[in-house]
Amino acid sequence: METWKVYILECADDTLYTGITTDLTRRVKQHQSGKGAKYTRGRGPIKVVDSLSGLDKSTALQVESFIKKCPRKLKIRALRLMCKIQENKIT
Repeated sequence: METWKVYILECADDTLYTGITTDLTRRVKQHQSGKGAKYTRGRGPIKVVDSLSGLDKSTALQVESFIKKCPRKLKIRALRLMCKIQENKIT
């Protein structure tokens, strides 16, 4: 089974983009080359702010949806909190 990641990008115009992927390196390259999401086209350069990995697709989609509904100042905090919760479950 493939593992999925939820990621948050920060665009050059200081906006945030949230997405999911199985290969973060490939997906970031797609965003940077203008072949990623329509939202990130023309907003480069972009950088990865944070990511949460080890998810199945259904969970990744749910986390992505939740984060997209959060106000900007809570998006990164929400993802980082989920990362801490995941770390505590693994260790």
